[in-house]
Amino acid sequence: MAHLSWKQIRAWMRCHLFARGERGIATIGIAAAAILLAGVGASGWWMLSCANNAGIESRAEELQTTGVMLARSAEVMLSNNELTALRQLISETGKKLRLTECRIVLKPQQIIADIDPTRINEVHLPATWISEPLAASPATGSGNIILRYPLNVEGRGRAYLQMAGSTSNSLIAWWAAQSGVALIGAAGLGVLLLVYRRNREHLVGMEVIHNALQSYGAGESSPEALGVDPRLGSRAEAWNRMLAELADLRQRVSVARANISGGARRSTATGLESACDAMSHGLILVDETMRVRFANGAASVFLNTRREDLAGADISNLIADEKIRAAIRAITVEKSRRPVTVEMEHQGGSGIGVLRFSIRPARKGDSSAATIVIEDVTQQRMAERARHSFITQVTHELRTPLTNIRLYTETAIDEGESNPASRANCLNIINQESRRLERIVGDMLSVAEVEAGSCTIRKDDVHIDVLCEELRSDYMAQAAEKQIKLEFALPPKMPVVKADRDKIAVALHNLLGNALKYTSNGGKVTVTVDMRDGNLVIEVTDTGIGIRPDEIERIFEKFVRSRDPRVGKIVGTGLGLTLAREVMRLHGGDVVVQSELDRGSTFTASLPLPSEAA
Repeated sequence: MAHLSWKQIRAWMRCHLFARGERGIATIGIAAAAILLAGVGASGWWMLSCANNAGIESRAEELQTTGVMLARSAEVMLSNNELTALRQLISETGKKLRLTECRIVLKPQQIIADIDPTRINEVHLPATWISEPLAASPATGSGNIILRYPLNVEGRGRAYLQMAGSTSNSLIAWWAAQSGVALIGAAGLGVLLLVYRRNREHLVGMEVIHNALQSYGAGESSPEALGVDPRLGSRAEAWNRMLAELADLRQRVSVARANISGGARRSTATGLESACDAMSHGLILVDETMRVRFANGAASVFLNTRREDLAGADISNLIADEKIRAAIRAITVEKSRRPVTVEMEHQGGSGIGVLRFSIRPARKGDSSAATIVIEDVTQQRMAERARHSFITQVTHELRTPLTNIRLYTETAIDEGESNPASRANCLNIINQESRRLERIVGDMLSVAEVEAGSCTIRKDDVHIDVLCEELRSDYMAQAAEKQIKLEFALPPKMPVVKADRDKIAVALHNLLGNALKYTSNGGKVTVTVDMRDGNLVIEVTDTGIGIRPDEIERIFEKFVRSRDPRVGKIVGTGLGLTLAREVMRLHGGDVVVQSELDRGSTFTASLPLPSEAA
C-alpha cells in the first residue's frame, strides 16, 4: 500500500468519521466534554481541598484545647503527687486523641509520664528539682502538630507537657472521594456521548443549542435560561437533562461541603465534651455574671445537681461556702489573676467527705471567666488522719517498753549487788519488755512487707503445742497482773502443720495479746485448739468489752480501732489484727470474729492440715 499524505488522511477522516455538516457539532461536543471534565475536576479538587483544610483546622483546635485542659489537670496532679492518676490520664488522652507523643518531662530526658509507660524513666516525683529550659519546640511539620505547655508546680519546679499529633487525612477516604469525582465525570461524558450520537443523525435544533452554549460561555448558568424547547427532539431533551444533572451536581457539592464543615465542628465539640466527661474531677466554667457556662458530669455529681440544671445557673446558688463564692467573685467580677484553693466538707452517700475547689482564671484573653476544678480528697484526708493516729499510737507503744527497760535497768544497777532477788526480777521484766518491743517492731515490718507484696512464707514443721506453751509463758504474768484467768484447752495429741513458725507465732501473739488487753480485771481468756473439716482451728475467747456489730469487719483494716471510748484509753497501733489475718490467709486459712458488746469476743484462726493429718 502506497504511503498516504497528511492531506489525504484528513480528507479520509472528514469523509468517514464525520457526516456532512457534523464537524461543527463534533467541535461543540468536544468543547462541551472538555468544559464538563474541567468543571467536575475543579469541583472535586475544591471539595477535597476544603475538606482537608477543615479537618486540619479542627484537629489543631482539638489538640490545643485538650492540651490547655490537660496542662491544668497535670499541674494539680503534680502538686498533689498523684502520679498514678496523672499517668493514666496522659495514657488515656494520648490514645483517645491518637497522639504520636504525649508526655510530661521535668527536664531534658527526664520523663515522669508518657503515653507509652515503657518510656518513663522517672518513677517517683522528686520533692524539688532544678528546672532546665527545654530546647525550642520544633516547627510544626506537614501533616503533624507539635505543642508544648509549661507546668508550674509551686514550690517544686517547672515541668513541661509535650504533645504531637498527625493531621493527615485517611488515604482510603481520599481515594474514595477521587473515585466519586471520576464516576461523576464519567457519567457526564456518557450523557454527552449519547447526545452526540443522536445528533449525528438528527441535526435539527442544533442552532438553538449552539446559541445556548454561546450564552453559557458568556456567563449564563441558570438552567431556565439555557434550556431549549423539548419539542426540538431528543437533542433538546438531552440538553435539558444535562443542565438538570449539572444543577443537581452543584447542589450536592454545596450540601456535601456544608455537611463536612458542620460535621467537623460537631466532632470537635463532641470530642471535647467527651474528654471532659471522662475526667474524675469536676470541671465548671463560670462567666462574668457568676453563671455556669459549662459543667461536666463529675461536677453535677459533686454538687448533687442534675447536669441539665447546671447550664445557666447562678454558681452562688449551687455552692454554700462563702469562701469559695468570694474566690469565684474575685476572678469573674473583680478580675483577679490569683488562683485560690479552698476545701470544704460535704455530706455524701457514704458519710461526710472533703471536696477541694481550685479556682483560677480561664485564660489570658478572657480575664472575666473562671474555671473551677472539684476534687474529692476524702481518702487523702482519711489517710493523713490515719497516719497521724498511727504515729501517736506507735509513740505510746514504743515509749512504754523503753521507759520500763530504762527504769528497771537503773534499779538493777542501783540495787543489784545488795539485792540479788530484785536484780533477777528487773532482768526478767527487761527481758519481757524487750520481747514486747521486738514484737511491735516486727508487726510494723510485717505489715510493710504485706503492703509491698514482698511478704513470703517459709514453710516448715510447726508444733502448735510448743507454740501454745510459749504463749502461756509469755502472757501468764500479764494475766496474773490483771487477775485474769488464762486457760489453754488443748487436745491430747496435735498434728504437726506445715507453716512459717515465726509468722504464725506473731499472729497468735497478737490475738492473745488483744484478748488480755481488752479484758477487764478479773475476767477470763481461753485458748482452744481443735481439728475440724481438715483444718487446725485455734480459738481465743475472752470476756472483754466486745465489739459493736458495725465495726466487726473494720477492725481488720490497718490503723482502724473501735470508736468505743474504753478502747481509746488502751494503747494500740491498730496493726495486730490486720497482720494476724494476712498471715493466716497467706497460709490458706483465715481469721474471723464473733462478738457481743459487753459480753466478750471469740477470734477463730484456721490453718489447713496436711492431707495425711486431716
